[in-house]
Amino acid sequence: MSLEEHASVCTFDCPDTCSLTVTVDDGRITKVRGSEAMPFTDGVICTKVARDMTAFVHGPQRILHPLRRVGAKGSGQFERISWDAALDEIHARVGEIIHRWGPQAVAPFNYAGPHGLLAYDSMSLRFFHRLGASVVYRRGLCGGVRSEAWAGTYGAVSGVPPEFAEHAKLNVVWGNNATVANLHLVRCIRRAKRKGGRLVVIDPLRTKIAEQADLHLAILPGTDVLLAWSLAAELERMGAFDNAFIAAHVLGLDEFMARARQWPAARAAAVCGVSESQILTLASWLAEADPLVLTPGNGLERGRNGGSGIRAAIALPALLGKFGRGSGISIAAGNAFPKTLAKLQRPDLVPQGTRTLDLVDFGRHLVEDDLDPPLRALFIYNHNPIVVHPDQNRMRRGLARDDIFSVGIEVAMTESMAHCDIVLPAATHFEYPDLYASYGHQWLQRAEPVIPPLGESLPNTEIFRRLAARFGFDEPCFKASDADLMDEAVDSADPRLDGVRPSQISTDTAVAMMAPDGKPPVLFENVFPATPSGKVELKSEALATRWGADALFAEWRERAAEAAYPLMLISPASDKRISSTLGSIGASRKAPPLMMHPADAASRGLTTGDVKVWNERGEVILPLQVTEKVPPGVVASEKGAWLSTSPTGQTISALVSADARADIALGACFNDTRVEVTAA
Repeated sequence: MSLEEHASVCTFDCPDTCSLTVTVDDGRITKVRGSEAMPFTDGVICTKVARDMTAFVHGPQRILHPLRRVGAKGSGQFERISWDAALDEIHARVGEIIHRWGPQAVAPFNYAGPHGLLAYDSMSLRFFHRLGASVVYRRGLCGGVRSEAWAGTYGAVSGVPPEFAEHAKLNVVWGNNATVANLHLVRCIRRAKRKGGRLVVIDPLRTKIAEQADLHLAILPGTDVLLAWSLAAELERMGAFDNAFIAAHVLGLDEFMARARQWPAARAAAVCGVSESQILTLASWLAEADPLVLTPGNGLERGRNGGSGIRAAIALPALLGKFGRGSGISIAAGNAFPKTLAKLQRPDLVPQGTRTLDLVDFGRHLVEDDLDPPLRALFIYNHNPIVVHPDQNRMRRGLARDDIFSVGIEVAMTESMAHCDIVLPAATHFEYPDLYASYGHQWLQRAEPVIPPLGESLPNTEIFRRLAARFGFDEPCFKASDADLMDEAVDSADPRLDGVRPSQISTDTAVAMMAPDGKPPVLFENVFPATPSGKVELKSEALATRWGADALFAEWRERAAEAAYPLMLISPASDKRISSTLGSIGASRKAPPLMMHPADAASRGLTTGDVKVWNERGEVILPLQVTEKVPPGVVASEKGAWLSTSPTGQTISALVSADARADIALGACFNDTRVEVTAA
């Protein structure tokens, strides 16, 4: 036995990006625990990472060698081949496609599996840009609506660090399943509560953090904009507005309030599914709280009114003038980092005139061949589209086509990999160096490998170096080492790095992304809105330019009732998975329950056992959980389960439309799904 401990960083798609200590015994990871290298996470990590990393790295689902498909797509039948054979076949097949259709018939089909700056997209995008492949817009799948709503209102600046929640007199957690997906924010909130602070949670689901709240508003999905407007109208009636702040720093108040005044508390309560007294109480608490910290999550964005809901919610602190002195909005942490993505990803290599495709549309493009040229070669990496994308069955039909050549690059044999022609073994984040700029806190971290890559697996950067070499790309940018890539990912001249190159940042510490005055960034104290007007823009010409005239203001788009599908389905995060990652390990192999209110269950004669959740797009079999954690008319089941968890071979993504979109950023509407439920 030769036990060693190494510093590392968690790469998964989570805002907390925890610092880790990894115990290794003769090349095998035996234990993962939190470290104190990064002050925000402070030695604490989630249960799933502490429990499942040995299985994630060393388990039977791990892909260790290049593979060639020998059975039908989706059958999971592969034969082992060499790296040279794999690269030769990829070059030959993709070359044939380019010869017939042109390079835009090729596309990267990737998203956000690992969140290190190198593994996420560095050498990979250099390769696709040089190849002339279709460019892909990815932000509509998750996060883009929230980012655009924030940028349109405040500009590309960061909100307050999440640590500010610890000192707030009122924390408002809005659409954020924080106990599961933002653990260390919860720890800050608990400390605030112990000091007498209040907690308000706004979420259709009674999550664990909602159970700890002083006030939980279980609003119906998609009604966030109405609640925010109603709060604004009540705050105005109370005389709580900071008129001097508004006059100096807010643009578009009159138009915003004209909409808000149409929704007094009684009217909004009836549509939002909460009581009038809850709205009035929250308005009173907002007015008196000092400091106030608002933490909006991604839950708000996952519906037709997603952008408007976020814009209206984040307007409230501006109406109250509650910025500085501990108050603010905890959001957009990624804007605090001096990232230099153009140097890292080299968009200058993209040939002029290359088209941009929307990631969420890939299922339709693959099935309907509605592009010229059509998609004929895909590289699937950092992504499990069959499980994650809306309209799952359409996606499966597209990926099952034999005339579409697919290359998969993955750690585990997912159901998406089973549809690929060639599968290349990717290293886990414990097996390569990377640089980490979180989207949930303001600490920059670096990690080195704690074990060598298992089998013949390779880091994404090396895989795309080899692909570039096989395709004859001999420019210097394709020979850059991982250290070179780190130094190109972040501005080495940024004073916060104190002269240290990004590739040399100590793995035993984290670098705080402070404002120029050496203090945490706080709007209207040491950073200011980066909007065109320099003000908080409740009227955004920038959003209207990017997303159409209807995006000029926050608006309400009512959805007509559907008699055939009377229930609204929402899909919260799981405490067992990170999206679909870890979906083949331990308890994730079981189907997540469908939560249903007792009144809805009684009206359908349902008590226990399996139920069928269905609409015109598909049907899923799930175990029923009758509970008051969801309001009447709403059902919930955790996202990210693999197809094998349901007897129909479908999961709740099969029920979600890929064509319905949010009001900005082309956001997918996962929480805007109508279903019916019957006995299985």
